[in-house]
Amino acid sequence: MASHGEEAKKHVVIYAPASMVNNSHLLSMAELGELLAARGLEVTVALGGRTDDEAADSFADGAAAAHPALSFRRLPPVTRPRDVPAHDHVALAFELARASNPDLREFLRAASPPPAALVLDFFCGSAVHVGAELGIPTYFFFTSSICILAELLYHPVIHERTTVSLRDPGGERLHFPGSPEIPVEDLPAAYLDRDGLTHRLFLALSEQMCESHGLIVNSFRALEPRATDAIVNGLCTPPGRRTPPLHCVGPLTKLDKAGANRHECLAWLDTQPDASVVFLCFGTMGRFSAEQARHVARGLETSGQRFLWVVRRPPGEDGAGKPADPDLDALLPDGFLARTKGKGLVVPSWAPQREVLAHAAVGGFVTHCGWNSVLEAIVGGVPMLAWPMYAEQRMIKVFLVEELRLAVALEGYGKEAVRDEEVAAKVRWLMESDGGRELRERTRAAMRQAKAALSDGGESRTALLELASQWKR
Repeated sequence: MASHGEEAKKHVVIYAPASMVNNSHLLSMAELGELLAARGLEVTVALGGRTDDEAADSFADGAAAAHPALSFRRLPPVTRPRDVPAHDHVALAFELARASNPDLREFLRAASPPPAALVLDFFCGSAVHVGAELGIPTYFFFTSSICILAELLYHPVIHERTTVSLRDPGGERLHFPGSPEIPVEDLPAAYLDRDGLTHRLFLALSEQMCESHGLIVNSFRALEPRATDAIVNGLCTPPGRRTPPLHCVGPLTKLDKAGANRHECLAWLDTQPDASVVFLCFGTMGRFSAEQARHVARGLETSGQRFLWVVRRPPGEDGAGKPADPDLDALLPDGFLARTKGKGLVVPSWAPQREVLAHAAVGGFVTHCGWNSVLEAIVGGVPMLAWPMYAEQRMIKVFLVEELRLAVALEGYGKEAVRDEEVAAKVRWLMESDGGRELRERTRAAMRQAKAALSDGGESRTALLELASQWKR
């Protein structure tokens, strides 16, 4: 509460999904909230779409502990909708968030001081109507790239022009403003069924975004100038819809403070030569079959390169409760760990990715192309080998390889397996060839652009300050 004579801070509510599936969204949104709090705003993160999910609650607890400048408010749990297939995690995230809208409305009505702005994750897009009903300026925070945002805004046009299912692509490539052509097979699975629930939800999201007061995105114009200009010039918005203002505030990739419990892999990296280690990590949901893990292991060993590899349990091998660490001896080829000891380190389940990518010893990154991971690699100046897995990652792969030229793709993903020969050849190419050195130079140039965007007077910092000032008025 403000003391007598002291003006109350303006209040911003960030509405995020609570599901563990979307934890990368919550991390980015909490970082945005922290930057806004540092600029004199009171920030509440409201978590909607909650079921009785202990893992998600535990993750939310961790996010709250890591961001003490923010208030966290959990809206009451909701019932899983019966008409959404349990395996369709994307549709489920949208519909659980929609089920929380009445509780969000009640929370916003009672909030003191009344919110000056409501910021939505895209899974919470249906809440744009709650903001409008209460007269609260409502914005979207888009946690992927500007290029993906351009396609999402333009997607209703693609939908109108495509009269058949996209499930039989036949090599077709889609054109949309500001971005490279996207092969149909690289579209998210949700887009391939024209009549499916998830596809309809994304079409609705495109319209909801156009009804908002602005689009905040975790990227920066210097990285994606063509896509930025296409959105700003109204080229991505279907006829009859307005283009909201675009606020590029990224990259939001704050390093955690290294405490007493520094991860063991960082101490191992301290002993390795500069830019000598390939880091392999595939996100919260990136898991391989045992056969694929063995291909990767053989490829790394054959490459002769130093490596740090985060290995998760194969899918379908989780016990009750939290997933346990994998049995590395059973999963990996006989003798692999002994033969690569000293030159390689296998870490079960998790490593502090941001700190690893910021470490001088890391010279390459094999990534699933999640946008947070891509930004962390760019901020660290680390060139990438692209191995996309789900959601929009295959589109980001196209963008990274063809538009930015900051990555080279591994062949064979999405088919039977990425073979050990491919892993060995691409890892060796990245670390030893002239082409790999050119890739590293381009990535370091992008790193300098990112630092400039975030510096005093830089484009991202200026965009954030203008947004905060607008809300404070």
